[in-house]
Order: sequence, then structure tokens, then C-alpha cells
Amino acid sequence: MGSIDSDAHVVECEATFDFLDPEFEKYRPLVVQSKDNRAVSSQVGVLQREFWFLDNRMLPKEGNVGADTAKESREMEDISGRLKHMDELGIDVQVLYPTVFLRPWTQTPQVEYALIRSYNRWLVSIWKQAPDRLRWVVMPHLLNMDKCREELEFGKANGACGVYMHGIEHDTPLFSEKFFKLYEMAEELDLPICFHAGNNSFLLEGMYREDSGFAKAKLPLVATFHQLLFKGIPAMFPKLRWAFVEVSAQWIPYALNDLGLRLARRGEDMSKSIMADNNIWVACQVTDDIDYVLKYSGETQLVVGTDYGHADTSTEIEALRKLSSDGKVSPEVATKILEDNARALYGL
Repeated sequence: MGSIDSDAHVVECEATFDFLDPEFEKYRPLVVQSKDNRAVSSQVGVLQREFWFLDNRMLPKEGNVGADTAKESREMEDISGRLKHMDELGIDVQVLYPTVFLRPWTQTPQVEYALIRSYNRWLVSIWKQAPDRLRWVVMPHLLNMDKCREELEFGKANGACGVYMHGIEHDTPLFSEKFFKLYEMAEELDLPICFHAGNNSFLLEGMYREDSGFAKAKLPLVATFHQLLFKGIPAMFPKLRWAFVEVSAQWIPYALNDLGLRLARRGEDMSKSIMADNNIWVACQVTDDIDYVLKYSGETQLVVGTDYGHADTSTEIEALRKLSSDGKVSPEVATKILEDNARALYGL
């Protein structure tokens, strides 16, 4: 047994797309560089000169990269180096999430299918080098549910321990019946639905173009948490687990207070253990008032991640060591958050 980093990242590189099927080679993303040294400031204040050219769109390549991690470790070129760094940080297992796909990138079905297939197979090549220590969340093909099943089954057979989703997908909220078939598949395969900060909505991205990331990347998850419970959707899939990752946990008291008020107007009481009752976990941050949050979430429903590889407001490379040593919570609760809860969420 050891600490689980419930939110670590890979940073995609050219090798990510070396797994494209020959018929999809025409969709290979290109790396584009500024020719005259002009740079664009990213949302984390980093000047960037490299971009992905993907489905006729430019996406930043350097904008959210943590200087406290080696490039070879971020891009998974040096697995032994990554594992050594994990040892130094006291991390037994990392659950790997994407980077470039945290934002909207295509609405073309064949392009989405081509790229998520290559990404998923890249992650398998990484997992095979350290199957007990590097787990990952599989990218679903949401624009074709038959092919989506293929990818989920492939992921389940090859080290995936969750299904990656945004707080909004293709301009559609996650309580839509459009996604019920996906939830059924995930429940059948014993894979949790993992909502990660970000969005897959060109409408939202355009609306909040100048936003720091709070409105378009964080708040959609809070709304999804609230609406799933208000509409009783987790109860429709009683064996399915749900995660809300990289959005801190400080909002849980607010969301549950508001939810309780709305349920009361319908003549319904809200369980004091509503998160546990509905198999919902939230990744906290060491900057959260965790003792306060625990009164609402319960001790069994929080996990924690480092955001390894990134450099934004959720990043805390020492998060696991700090949680176990700073005295904010008891050693028993720290062990639950660092180990037991994460293993329950991801089925490790």
C-alpha cells in the first residue's frame, strides 16, 4: 500500500500520434513554431512559441508546463526518470490524465476517433512499462457510441482505471440522456466516470476567451456535480463511480447547501452522506479548508492529486507529502485520502 496521485498528467508530444492508423495519418497534428520570435502569453503567464495545429485549429503546446518536472518525464520519454521522481515525492501510483485534450479540439467524428485511438494506444505503451505504478483514464469517442465501447473495452483490458470527461461535452451538459449509454458501458466495465477540469465546448471557450480558466474550466464541473445529484442520475447507475478532479473541494459545502434547499422545495430530504450514497469522489487541494469540507463530504469521498507536469492553480507537486505531514487532518484521515479513497475510486 502507498500514496495514490489521483491527478497526474502526460504532456503530449509528437510520439503521442505515432499510433495513428495509416488511414488516419492525414489527421496527424502538426507542431507549429513562431518564425519571428513572437510569443503569445498563456493563461499561466508563460510565453509560448509552439502550438499544435489540429483539425484546422491552433492549440497551445507550451502553455501549462511545470518547471518542477523534467521534460522527458512530462512527455513520458523517460519512464524510469518519472518513477524515480515519484519515489522522491512518496508516490506509489499515478493516474494519468491528458493535457492538450483538456480543451475543445474537434467536432469532426472521424478526427476525434483517429486522435483518441492514437492517444489511448500511446498510454498503453506507457502503462506497459510500469503497469503497477502508472495507470490512466481512457479517452472515449463520444461522437460514435459503438466505437466508444471498443475504446472503453480496449482501455479496461490495458490498464485504464477510469473514463475521461470534461464538465461539458460537445456543447452538451452531462445530465443529458445522450450520455446514458456511455454511463451504462462504464458501469458494466467497472470504470469510473472522471470529470476533469476543462471543457469540450467551442461555444464556452469563445464566450470566456479572456477568462483565466475559472469559468470555462472549473465551474462546469461544479454545475455537473449539482445537476447529476438534483436529477438523480447517479441513482440510475448504482454501481457506477464518479470523480471530480482538479477543481478543488472547497465548493462542496456551497453546492450541497444549495442542493438541499432545492430538494426541500420538492419535499425531499437530502442524505447527510449523499456523496457516499451516490459513489462520488472529489479531488481536494492542500490549500482547501479540508476539515471544514469533510463535514459535508465525509472522510471516505476525498482524494488528492499533484497535477504533475502542469503549472496552474491546482498544481502542488508536494501535495501528497504535505497532506500527510502538515497536520491539517489526522493521520487516519490523511491515509484515507491518500490511499484508501483513491483505491476505492479507481478500483486499484
